[in-house]
Amino acid sequence: MKKIGVSVLTAAALLASGCQQTTGGGSSAAVAQQSAQQQMYQPVGYANQNVRGVAVLVLPGDVRTSHATFSQRFGPNNIADYAELELGRANFPVLERRELGPVMQEIEIAYNLGDPRAARRLFQLGKFKTTKYVLKFDVLRAEPVAQASSGFDGRAMGNLLGAAIGGRGGYAAGTVAGSAQTSEGAQVWIVGLRYRIIDASTTEQVATGYFEQTMQQGGQSTSFLGVSQASAGGQTLDQLVQRLVQQSVQEIDARYKGV
Repeated sequence: MKKIGVSVLTAAALLASGCQQTTGGGSSAAVAQQSAQQQMYQPVGYANQNVRGVAVLVLPGDVRTSHATFSQRFGPNNIADYAELELGRANFPVLERRELGPVMQEIEIAYNLGDPRAARRLFQLGKFKTTKYVLKFDVLRAEPVAQASSGFDGRAMGNLLGAAIGGRGGYAAGTVAGSAQTSEGAQVWIVGLRYRIIDASTTEQVATGYFEQTMQQGGQSTSFLGVSQASAGGQTLDQLVQRLVQQSVQEIDARYKGV
């Protein structure tokens, strides 16, 4: 029994030493840095990027989800900001909403109600009269659709092992086995984004499109003899919304730039 206990403790010490090396600051920092790099803004190409587009104005769209995680993070203005960025990169002259000041509220009301008379009146404004299209980007769906988790708790095995071996060796083996803890979880989201192109002078809808994408988020953690390691990764909601906006602008650039 004594030899078993010593060998168990020796193996545990070696394993703990190895865990400390793999979870040291350098390794952890490298993993975190790699994850951060993956989550940085990723530009995309546009087929007609060298062709100057028509002047556009992006209005805040609708965010139709009751899920607090999404609605607390994203509002209509956040998504409109992403759209202005991508339309600018695709070589569309974008009228900045902030430049319109208090008139912006009148513009939103006119196009949300589809009021052509109000639109024609607003269309005479110096900053607005060159605008051909008004664009809106609406989130029609944002929800987690699947979730899974798994884990291992070594305490039960440690108790059985300690009872089977007995004595100090059993106590040592039970402590080692009981310290092992692992957990892993993943969640899948679906987010759907619709874009609408509206004629600035008539308020009539010229075109529309819709894209959906899935996103998986997950994490895992391990613990052994007090040495723990954890990591989390996957796409973020910010990345998913950006990617959906990019897809929409790619289609607008390819199909409606010359319209």
